[in-house]
Amino acid sequence: MTAFVPVAKELSMESIVEIKNLTKDYKTGFFKKKTVRALDDLSLSVRGGQIFGFLGGNGAGKTTTIKILMGLLYPTSGSATILGRPIDDVSMHRRIGYCPENPYFYDYLSARELMNYFGELFGYGKSDRNKRTEELLDLVGLESSAHDRQLRKFSKGMLQRVGLAQSLINDPEIVFLDEPMSGLDPIGRREIRELIAGLRTQGKTVFMSTHILSDIEALCEEVTILRNGKLAVSGKLHELLASHDGQVGYEVTVTNVTASQLAASLDSSININEQADGCIAQCENESDVERVLSGAKRSGGRLISVKQTKQSLEDLFTDQHS
Repeated sequence: MTAFVPVAKELSMESIVEIKNLTKDYKTGFFKKKTVRALDDLSLSVRGGQIFGFLGGNGAGKTTTIKILMGLLYPTSGSATILGRPIDDVSMHRRIGYCPENPYFYDYLSARELMNYFGELFGYGKSDRNKRTEELLDLVGLESSAHDRQLRKFSKGMLQRVGLAQSLINDPEIVFLDEPMSGLDPIGRREIRELIAGLRTQGKTVFMSTHILSDIEALCEEVTILRNGKLAVSGKLHELLASHDGQVGYEVTVTNVTASQLAASLDSSININEQADGCIAQCENESDVERVLSGAKRSGGRLISVKQTKQSLEDLFTDQHS
């Protein structure tokens, strides 16, 4: 059987995911059932060739949205397309990849056996399956000594790596990742972050849901934030941060002086935080910076740095959920 080869398309400037008025209601309770709305009239568009950040607090509707796109849940109303095809189009699903937040596999299989199984589902011959299995398990950082170990003996982080590998087995045009850094240590997070960045350089699209905001800031060009199942904000990340009350400030770090000593030498109220070997003053403008520098000099302090600060994604995210 020959391997399935995805059809190449120029999608980098087109919308690769379209969601229109998507709503999902759940029934809860036993005798008196109540309707809970997990997703409320969501509409958004994702361009191809980028890493798209999908954010929201617990219960915001992120995983529900992804499961609907994957055909694992049915929407109450609304519609969606991926690669220009309806989400119930089986042929479209051959061109996408998906790694859930908590990937679960038959745990008596080894990582190699699992990858070969998925490779066969996508029509790869034995030689191509074996080659692709080795390449992908190495790519996600799974040690070669673990390739033939049963999955039930894997840690959560190792299972996450296998889940990422299987999502790439068919060389997809777009990959949906739900909390891809879950269970990974700092080194693993950095490795997977580099892997995801590499997918973009290959021309693939990544639809990534995560609560690790620093990864979104490092990787994503556009973001959408959900709140209580509704679209709270969406757009290019740098434009959102610039337009969201993004007052520029300054952090002045000094040493050889305590926060109380520096505060006593100032003639204005400036927020000063104690550090192990000095303090950091949060300044709203350049005049405050000058006051801090003068006060530090009078107190015998020594300047370490002056750093400009801007609105962060954490600030934006927090404001949308306050």
